[in-house]
Amino acid sequence: MKRIVVLFNLKPGVDVSEYEQWARSTDLPTVSDLPSVDGFTVHKAAGLLGKEDASPYAYIEIIDVNDMATFGADVATETMRKVAGEFQSFADAPLFILTDPLN
Repeated sequence: MKRIVVLFNLKPGVDVSEYEQWARSTDLPTVSDLPSVDGFTVHKAAGLLGKEDASPYAYIEIIDVNDMATFGADVATETMRKVAGEFQSFADAPLFILTDPLN
């Protein structure tokens, strides 16, 4: 299984409550329902462990993908292109990190 970790901040001027409402009502249920996705969560950073500093990223998404070929087809649908476009309107230069487990 592949895990995609997405790190991002909101673009300047984006309303936090508007983004978070969109994430709950659109992003989470849509991505979670994709056949290629075994799990999808969105997290709001609470800080850095053991430090007073703020996290360099405000939000983290974790997507567990059971098949990358199917995921490619899933995200190419009209629905997902719309969701991705909406995400891009909120997120400022998101980093999509593709990972493999060591175990």
